[in-house]
Amino acid sequence: MESADGRYVLVYNGEIYNHRDLRAELVSAGTAPDWRGHSDTEVLLAGISFWGLEETLRRSNGMFALALWDRKERALTLARDRFGEKPLYYGWVEGGFVFGSELKALNAHPHVRRELDRDALCLFLRHNYVPTPHSIWKNISKLPQAHYLTLSGTGSRILKCYWSFEEAALRGQYSARADTPAMLDELESLLKDAVLRRMDSDVPTGAFLSGGIDSSLIVALMQAQSASPVKTFSMGFHEKAYNEAEHGKAVARHLGTDHTELYVQPRDALDVVPQLPHIWDEPFADSSQIPTLLLSKLTKAHVTVSLSGDAGMKSSAAIIVIFRRYGCVAILENCRRVCAGCWRAPCRARSSEPCLGQSIPCCRHASGRPRSQTGCPSWQACLRQIRMMRCIASWCRTGHSRNSL
Repeated sequence: MESADGRYVLVYNGEIYNHRDLRAELVSAGTAPDWRGHSDTEVLLAGISFWGLEETLRRSNGMFALALWDRKERALTLARDRFGEKPLYYGWVEGGFVFGSELKALNAHPHVRRELDRDALCLFLRHNYVPTPHSIWKNISKLPQAHYLTLSGTGSRILKCYWSFEEAALRGQYSARADTPAMLDELESLLKDAVLRRMDSDVPTGAFLSGGIDSSLIVALMQAQSASPVKTFSMGFHEKAYNEAEHGKAVARHLGTDHTELYVQPRDALDVVPQLPHIWDEPFADSSQIPTLLLSKLTKAHVTVSLSGDAGMKSSAAIIVIFRRYGCVAILENCRRVCAGCWRAPCRARSSEPCLGQSIPCCRHASGRPRSQTGCPSWQACLRQIRMMRCIASWCRTGHSRNSL
């Protein structure tokens, strides 16, 4: 798409969740073009024309990989979202420069040699995935998250980071408050806002629901902000030791979602294996890729977009407190069963932090007495997580754009 002034041309894959806010800012500043539609791509181009590329990237809340051609400066810029949700590959080959959001696109070029990078292969064996900036192919790289790369007609190359999670956390730490209830309220507000923005779609939306903490929290926040039952989907196995479908069904029943289950046989998983190299582009050693693919095929028959929960929130005491607000007792019990012995909290009388021990049986001795705070490393880890959440929430409160936690 071209910008209104004809200077920029944008190729873009992804979504900007706060594009309506950015559009309103441009309108209020009196710099908005004559809008041709309602797409976030048009808003990105208008923002780049007014604020410049780097400032527009900082203001954008979303997942994206983009390529911007500046006709005036004769410069090409590649950019990737803050957390690298969308991949972006690039490299120099005989006859020019190639880039794409999938390796399959680059493989179509006749001069791209699909030669294994042995260093990347060693990293894969060490980390179970190919880390940025490497790719599995020699001479092909991945653009780091929160970075942009500019190539000019003079031959210069500039790789720059436009956002740093570490700096954001430090800013939040310096402005953090000691008001835990207020921090929890703000954390809940930020999570609800992040989920609601991702539900803003012109196609049917649903969610994966395993019954674990991450997916259950997301579905709870979706259903709390939806006028109709959210469509949820779970994967089940006939082997009880591996079956999580019952937990997903319990959470779906509690929240009142429109729930669908898929029980798979060993043959279903084996049939998927030959397709994996084509689907994933690069190898990564996560066995969940097979059930995720099967679940995605089931979901596609009902909705176009599906939210999922896959993050580090399992260790956060603050998230469990928010669960209580939605009455998700089944989720807490599932957490207690799976992670028995991990959540050992002191009673409220011994700490100013929110108490988890009153709801989780494993936090008490057999005698019924609460465990001491000093003798519970897991609780200390929970406190560290709460303080981290304070930092992030405080930083967001200072006026920066809200982003996915």
